[in-house]
Amino acid sequence: MKPRVLVAMSGGVDSSVAAVLLHQQGYEVIGLTMKTWDYSESVPHQTGKEVGCCTLDSMNDARQVALTQGFTHFIVDIRKEFGDWVIERFTEEYLAGRTPNPCVLCNTHIKWDALLQRADDLGCEYIATGHYARVREENGRFILSSGLDLNKDQSYALWGLPQNQLARTLFPLGHYEKPMIRDLAEKFGLNGVAQKPDSYEICFIPDNDYRRFLKDQVTGLDESVRDGPIVLSDGTEVGRHNGYPFYTIGQRHGLNIALGYPVYVSSIDPKTNTITVGTREELFSHTLVADKINFVKYPGLDHERSAMAKIRYKDPGSPCVVNQISSNELRVSFIQSQKAITPGQCVVIYEDEDVIAGGWIQHVHAESDATAQLNG
Repeated sequence: MKPRVLVAMSGGVDSSVAAVLLHQQGYEVIGLTMKTWDYSESVPHQTGKEVGCCTLDSMNDARQVALTQGFTHFIVDIRKEFGDWVIERFTEEYLAGRTPNPCVLCNTHIKWDALLQRADDLGCEYIATGHYARVREENGRFILSSGLDLNKDQSYALWGLPQNQLARTLFPLGHYEKPMIRDLAEKFGLNGVAQKPDSYEICFIPDNDYRRFLKDQVTGLDESVRDGPIVLSDGTEVGRHNGYPFYTIGQRHGLNIALGYPVYVSSIDPKTNTITVGTREELFSHTLVADKINFVKYPGLDHERSAMAKIRYKDPGSPCVVNQISSNELRVSFIQSQKAITPGQCVVIYEDEDVIAGGWIQHVHAESDATAQLNG
């Protein structure tokens, strides 16, 4: 018998197949479903069938998979931990004029900590999830890399995992493509989840209406942030907005501005309750500074390095030059300017398929160190 492993099971096809694969490989599997939020509180005005993860149906699906495959399954309530860390910070980021990434926050500060704590309680050597990513040990470090299926790769959302957590993590799906996982689910007899659709919404906003969610979370938000100016980059007022937290960098629709040409949100200033808009060209920037860095492949960067960087989940990546400018900051200069680099989102730096490091985007600049170097 291989070591005992605690598998996070959401009730979807990916985590279900991950658990069964490990079980069939000889691991002693314990399934764990984490209840992170209350559907009735997240969508208080919605009626009908619950959708997404953490619903009663999803928990029952996970339990049924474990029951039919012959391994133990538990449900653990982490609503307090999740709410304190993820939902509060999600709200705070929008109120600060930034666009948050709750999945990274959850993985880094909640999900892995909660899993490892329960793994220790249950005597499990490893934890596992259904993410499409890979991890290996090399030169004394545990290196996170892209999943084989680049269309489903989730390494972007996992950059924040420290070495001690990666050392105990298994990604059974990292070497598979998604169609193969559905085929395996059919082969394993997981009829209840084999064709279950993927979930793309934020788990605690299953109706995908973050504006409604913010209003529900913050009493009087509508009245306190509405009716501020929308201005051009030169300060000319061209309209009024309905509340700066309800806009995101790059947004075009819903601005209610008629200038004869399309404009996009280029910056958000919560201190002055001002939204700045500009042409599509004004959305492009060359350089960003990120902080709260987690180094993965190397313990740090002792020299300037050419790499690839992703600034959003579905970003294919772009060539850049990366410099470590302090113990906890990176400057990333792209060879070609990037559209709508967004403070509050993550930048993840890659060397081939391996994650070098990741961090939270704080500042964006038009100039490019990389371009200057190439031209020099």
